[in-house]
Amino acid sequence: MNTSLIVIFATIMLDAVGIGLIFPILPSLLQEVTKAGNVAPYIGVMTALYAVMQFVFAPVLGALSDRLGRRPILLISLAGAAVNYLFLAFAPSLSLLFLGRAIAGLTSANISVATAYITDISPEDKRARRFGLLNAMFGVGFIVGPVLGGLLGDHWLRLPFIAAAALNACNLLLAFFVLPESRVTTGETIDLSALNPLLPLRWVFGMKGLLPIVVIFFLFSATGEAYGTCWALWGRDAFQWSGLWIGLSLGVFGACQAIAQAFLPGPAVKLLGERAAIMTGIASVSLALAVMAFAPRGWMIFAIMPVFALGGLGVPALQSLATRLVDEDRQGQFQGVLVSTIGLASIIAPLAFSMLYFAVRDGWPGAIWLSVMALYALAIPLVLRLRMTKPATGDA
Repeated sequence: MNTSLIVIFATIMLDAVGIGLIFPILPSLLQEVTKAGNVAPYIGVMTALYAVMQFVFAPVLGALSDRLGRRPILLISLAGAAVNYLFLAFAPSLSLLFLGRAIAGLTSANISVATAYITDISPEDKRARRFGLLNAMFGVGFIVGPVLGGLLGDHWLRLPFIAAAALNACNLLLAFFVLPESRVTTGETIDLSALNPLLPLRWVFGMKGLLPIVVIFFLFSATGEAYGTCWALWGRDAFQWSGLWIGLSLGVFGACQAIAQAFLPGPAVKLLGERAAIMTGIASVSLALAVMAFAPRGWMIFAIMPVFALGGLGVPALQSLATRLVDEDRQGQFQGVLVSTIGLASIIAPLAFSMLYFAVRDGWPGAIWLSVMALYALAIPLVLRLRMTKPATGDA
């Protein structure tokens, strides 16, 4: 693996670490600065704020990277992340914590730039595999983040932020010295309209062939929110799992997903093509969700994990297809729209799934997984109608 990919994958993993490290320490941290007994509303606001900032700024950073180059935007975002985590380590008030978390959401929007960088340096036949590795690195970071936050937070609540600052600073230095620019820029003057986060969305809505991909990406992202929202509650209600068993199940889930994402998307796309790989992913995860909905014993969940992991074929295959449908000078902007879609799903889906779960938990907790299957079912006709060639600009 070349050095550029190592830097990009490290950036993605650190973005995920930044999302997850705050989870174990957030309740105690908010109690420390607010002196309030019930901090649940503050947790909800802080979580939503992070997602909103990603939603707004991912298209902006992606579009700017199309004009200025990927390297400067990545370097600025890494520097901003390092400084911001130091800011969070010493922020004395709730308002400053909110400000710091908002900036963290902004800097993590560099996922769009990192994805565009991979597109720039990867031939089409390697993109699915590399997007799979990218998603695997995000998964690893999302596992490492909460563990790091919990371990360091036991010593000092602010210590996880200092560790995150140090990791981002190291990655910044590595990127500064070894990461080359991935595309030739035109040097054109920056149009202030590029800073309008709604402009890339309007562009996508004007491209008939791209809109279905964005909708599918939103549906896939929304289904992913169900696990973080409902898994622990469902494990306790359905199988009386302790915290240990919930942690083990999530760990196995994450490990299987990471392995599948790292090794399977490339061969699957070569063998099946993008559309069939996406459909295989949907079929696999739907089978696993059906077992989860009806399983009478907890061991069955562990047994179905390898099939569940095959669902990870869908997103890398979709990303690979998307890059082929967009001009090279629009890759950053389009990847920004896709990351923005993740942010939108992160705002809407947890609320919807939590409300639905509490509606079904007394009668049948596993029914929540049928609702996730329903979202995948909505994606099937869109996948079957996907264009496999680039649409004409302005095609509506």
